[in-house]
Amino acid sequence: MKRHLKSTLLYVLLTIAAALILYPVIYTFFMAVMSPEEASAYPPSFLPHSFHMANFTEVFEIVPIAAFIGNTFLISGLTMIGQLITASLAAYAFAKMEFKGKNFIFSMFVATMMIPWEVTIIPNYLTVRSWNWLDTYQGLTVPFLATAFGTFLLRQFFLQLPKELFEAARMDGCGHIRYFVFHVLPLSRPALGTLAVYSFLNMYNSYLWPLLITNSENMRTVQIGISMLEFQESTSWNLVFAGTALVILPSLLLLIFGLKQLVRGMAAGALKG
Repeated sequence: MKRHLKSTLLYVLLTIAAALILYPVIYTFFMAVMSPEEASAYPPSFLPHSFHMANFTEVFEIVPIAAFIGNTFLISGLTMIGQLITASLAAYAFAKMEFKGKNFIFSMFVATMMIPWEVTIIPNYLTVRSWNWLDTYQGLTVPFLATAFGTFLLRQFFLQLPKELFEAARMDGCGHIRYFVFHVLPLSRPALGTLAVYSFLNMYNSYLWPLLITNSENMRTVQIGISMLEFQESTSWNLVFAGTALVILPSLLLLIFGLKQLVRGMAAGALKG
């Protein structure tokens, strides 16, 4: 009886916590289909009296939101691919290869995770400007192609692969490259999927760096495009929320379909140090 009561109480608490977390997202989608009067009313109403789907078409007329989404997908995709390549190669070297100073180099590499991103903004900006990469795709992607977190995550996963597999591959004439491509990568799909989802969402939600180095409208990302829906004279909050709903929908879908992979990869990578 006590066990059932404890389980019921736990589920109730989890349901309340989930409702509190999901409330801003649900409210965003409701606000996106409200009329201007309903969206600006005080106190605000939670449910719309009628669904104004024209808000979404009006957003496309005010700002080129489709171009912004396309830019963001391109930048996020390039960054994701770059991080998968660099992190997997570095992680394999740290996990399966022996060289002098490996542990020290890895410790220094992981220590960069403790440096706040804000500290590196100015050096990165000066570097990108000196290379004439302002307002370019290179400037938006190259600074993020290497990640200490991704290297750490994949290294922890690679360490779980049995040494006997590598020894058997070596007996069959496999070198490091063939073993990495044909054995390690196929077996590491959960961890690679985790890093892919994490890196894509992280870049998709980036705001400060694209705002800093982009000037032209055709290079803007969705996070900056949403702010263009606000005006000093008056702001139609239903349009702002409609744009926000369009922006968060792809990331929500990616998170929903990739959540299982994300949890599996995180749990697998944490089992062995």
